[in-house]
Amino acid sequence: MRNRMRGWARVLVVLVLLGAGTTQCARGPGGRPVVEVDAPTALVDRAVHMRIGGLTAGEKVGVDLRAVDVEGKPWRGHATFRANSHGVVDVDTAAPLSGTYRRPDGMGLFWSMNPRSGDPEQAYFRPPYRGKSGFDLTLTATANGRRPVSRTLTRKWTEAGVSARDLTLAADAVVGSLFLPAAATPRRPAVLVFGGSEGGPGPAADAALFAAHGYPALALGYFHAPGLPDTLANIPLEYFRAAVRILAGQPGVDPDHIVAQGYSRGSEAALLLAQHYPDVVHGAIVYSPSDMANGGFPNFGQPAWTKDGRALAGGHIRLDHVAGPVLAIAGADDRLWPSADAARAIVKELDDRGNPHPHRALVFPDAGHGVGTFPYLAAGTRYTHPLTNEVLDVGGTRAANAAAQEQGWPQVLALLASLTR
Repeated sequence: MRNRMRGWARVLVVLVLLGAGTTQCARGPGGRPVVEVDAPTALVDRAVHMRIGGLTAGEKVGVDLRAVDVEGKPWRGHATFRANSHGVVDVDTAAPLSGTYRRPDGMGLFWSMNPRSGDPEQAYFRPPYRGKSGFDLTLTATANGRRPVSRTLTRKWTEAGVSARDLTLAADAVVGSLFLPAAATPRRPAVLVFGGSEGGPGPAADAALFAAHGYPALALGYFHAPGLPDTLANIPLEYFRAAVRILAGQPGVDPDHIVAQGYSRGSEAALLLAQHYPDVVHGAIVYSPSDMANGGFPNFGQPAWTKDGRALAGGHIRLDHVAGPVLAIAGADDRLWPSADAARAIVKELDDRGNPHPHRALVFPDAGHGVGTFPYLAAGTRYTHPLTNEVLDVGGTRAANAAAQEQGWPQVLALLASLTR
């Protein structure tokens, strides 16, 4: 609360500096616009509030947000606004006259960025991550051909004190990245987080953000990474359990509140862990989920999951042993599979079985498979799968997916907060 009050105090100072309530704001040096940002440096998942002042009433101003992705490719979000009667554009509430997004949205410049070349619907902004604490964007305002004014915005993956360690098969018997918040008491809930049919070393950005919010997290790879199986086939649940044990043994972890978060095909593993190991996995967060155990990928003729050396039967995943909260998040326009129906089915089964723990489905009407996780990174609606090179229509719109992420991510953090002793 104290940090929030300080933030609003800064905003009030900005309002005064911009001359809110007056006929016209004072111009910046050389007659340039005045750009004010309440949090020039902030976590990736934090909204920032931007205002452009120093304009005349009704004057048009172009606002650009530029960044470079992990491959060095430039991206740009743009909007043209008309100043209000006080010579101010409040980006939170101003409707763009034109640009990369259409409706009032304070973070529209972020999620609507387009690459310089190529189809934005098939592009995903992947900012620098490994070895970096954050990345920079440049916000620029230009009015009436006058000299533009720019601000640098820094988006952070972690907060001070967060530690990170890579886990290897040789040393740890699992592949992933472990993130621990600064030492604090009491112990906190923890998250084992993993992705879907894309495979790879695990969603480290998600885990880093969890730790930044005070929740220890382990981003786990389980196939299509060095030393791991090439495809999603015959993956033992014991492998995930070994990762849970590593996480439970970390200082600052409450071993009675460890939650599995899985996306897409990973949702099957998260639900199976909560079902088969309720003593160590105490709930699940599932994005674009399935309520079924499907075959392997890309070879559906193989079993995806095993336990005790035997293939787990395909079909409906029983949820009669789940001993913790379940949050299922889906988009009703998911065109890969019926994840909205699955999210509702998961909650219905828990209801029917009288599960006493909180469980609910968040279904966003116009979102697609890209309904998660944390918000404000630009992402298209068509995805080239890394294992098959097939271009997949994942549904939704960029705006709807962005809105779902902005609304869904706080619910995930709220679930973890509810488990904090």
